[in-house]
Amino acid sequence: MTRLDDATGDLARVLARLGGDHPQPAPDVLARLHEQFPRLHGLFSQLYGAHPDGFEHLAALLRIAADAAAERADDLVALDERRSADPEWFASERMLGGVCYVDRFAGDLAGIREAIPYFQELGLTYLHLMPLFPGPAGNNDGGYAVSDYRTVEPRLGTMDELRNLAAELRAAGISLVIDFIFNHTSNEHAWARKAVEGVPGFEDFYLIFPDRTLPDQYERTTREIFPDDHRGSFVQLPDGRWIWSTFYHFQWDLNYANPAVFTAMAGELLFLANVGVEVLRMDAVAFIWKQLGTPSESLPEAHLLLQAFNAVLRIAAPAVLFKSEAIVHPDEVLDYISPEECELSYNPLQMALTWEALATRDARLLQQALVRRHALPAGTAWVNYVRSHDDIGWTFADEDAAELGIEGYPHRRFLNDFYIGRFPGSFAAGMPFQENPDTGDARVAGTTASLAGIERGDEGGEDRVVLAHALAMATGGIPLLFLGDEVAQLNDYGFTDDEHRAGDSRWVHRPARPAAAYAARFDRDTVAGRVYRRIRRLIAVRAASPEFGGNALVDFTTSHPSVVSFQRPGADETRMLVLANVADHEVAIDALTLSGFAREARDAVADEQIDLARGVRLPAHGFRWLRVRAL
Repeated sequence: MTRLDDATGDLARVLARLGGDHPQPAPDVLARLHEQFPRLHGLFSQLYGAHPDGFEHLAALLRIAADAAAERADDLVALDERRSADPEWFASERMLGGVCYVDRFAGDLAGIREAIPYFQELGLTYLHLMPLFPGPAGNNDGGYAVSDYRTVEPRLGTMDELRNLAAELRAAGISLVIDFIFNHTSNEHAWARKAVEGVPGFEDFYLIFPDRTLPDQYERTTREIFPDDHRGSFVQLPDGRWIWSTFYHFQWDLNYANPAVFTAMAGELLFLANVGVEVLRMDAVAFIWKQLGTPSESLPEAHLLLQAFNAVLRIAAPAVLFKSEAIVHPDEVLDYISPEECELSYNPLQMALTWEALATRDARLLQQALVRRHALPAGTAWVNYVRSHDDIGWTFADEDAAELGIEGYPHRRFLNDFYIGRFPGSFAAGMPFQENPDTGDARVAGTTASLAGIERGDEGGEDRVVLAHALAMATGGIPLLFLGDEVAQLNDYGFTDDEHRAGDSRWVHRPARPAAAYAARFDRDTVAGRVYRRIRRLIAVRAASPEFGGNALVDFTTSHPSVVSFQRPGADETRMLVLANVADHEVAIDALTLSGFAREARDAVADEQIDLARGVRLPAHGFRWLRVRAL
């Protein structure tokens, strides 16, 4: 047994162990090891310094990292060099993400390969393929219950196909994004089976208790996530024991207090990096560390774990980025974003407040969030999206809402009622997800087109779809399209006919690829054609507008509560002034409000000159991207 010592002494011991029967790491890998070791050693000391085998686990981890670096293909090594020379490559105005389920969109990986010309037509530079690993038969939480991280679900293809697809996407200028589901595995994973059987070395991979004593204590401070599936944070095993299961009963949480778990998961992470994955979506980051007497969410150790994984990547695969999925209080979302932790992060607040603004016809909460919560550290970026594979939860901070005279709990109830069609006059056709009978809490499921009013034939539906995407594309970072939304795909209620999906309303917004809509995407007499043409125009304008690179916003406020407004800085005094109206009526921005800019402006989307001395009119659910010059 060898405990962790001082960093200098431990580095010498590690380097000695990297010799022996193994070749020494290449000079560039060795340089990165020297650079990252003090950071990784400090993080490991905080997490596992008291563990009797702390040094042994750290040495094993670095052996894994060195081996992964040595196995990295030549084109990935070249990518490491390019990305190291341009560490903020993802901040370009040309970045555009797409996300889809492999089987729902294309059948299998071969179908995704055949779709590359369409991805190029659309302008994608980033493609997120939803979980494609084997999982339990039937319900497996849409792939988020992984039974093997090193195998592709056979009906989708093979790992070699995924590796080849990653290379073809990279050649087409598209980065492959894959989920790294590291809070839990499925109950069928080899580790899970060995843990239940008590196989030495695996008994502490999960949190298993002989009776309800400790589970009851933990559950005094944890919350229920999927109450329709099971109550509390634990499920009972057939032998009477209890295992931690935050989400579905077949998703068992890993025990990161055991350094062997960290080392094992680092190996899975580096395997995916060497397949050619360029961005790893770090799933459920808030839940990865458990501690009695706390909510076991967003604890300090969760950040230490992410930073340690980040340091391992910097040694073995420095081109790869992390994307945080933290659906928590807005203040906590920001805590996960840094070059040392997750370089990218979903922006759940902007997403939720875009829908909030469309429902209330009031943009004040969204405007407040852009002013107060949009800024990020250098070297990071938001991933801005209109909706995802998951539900919509109303993640705004109650204290923010209170400043505007809005009470959080009833406002969330209103938004749920509005988007699932229980509120009189609603334009939306959504469904509730995981309604909690005790608290009345729920989230919302539905495609963008169905939530925005197209399904119900609301005359403002198409404009709302385009407006929501215009905001996601204008605020900075990487805009992300759920593929199919660009052709106004509608809800698929057929999921209720599938016994394995009928209990999960999120499948309503995971329809199969709408082939007819894609075939009609150039037909302006169809909804699909009109929406596609307008969204494609936004993508083209954004890619040609340097002002949309990076994250920086410059505040700009009008007197209209229904108008979202901000500036994106450009060269010299040039700015892109973004104005968006969420109301059902036209709004006029007067000349005085615009008097800080030169009189001549250009609407980049409409490609027309604007005289700001005459003011600017915004139609209902309309917007303008105005290239202006500050005086």
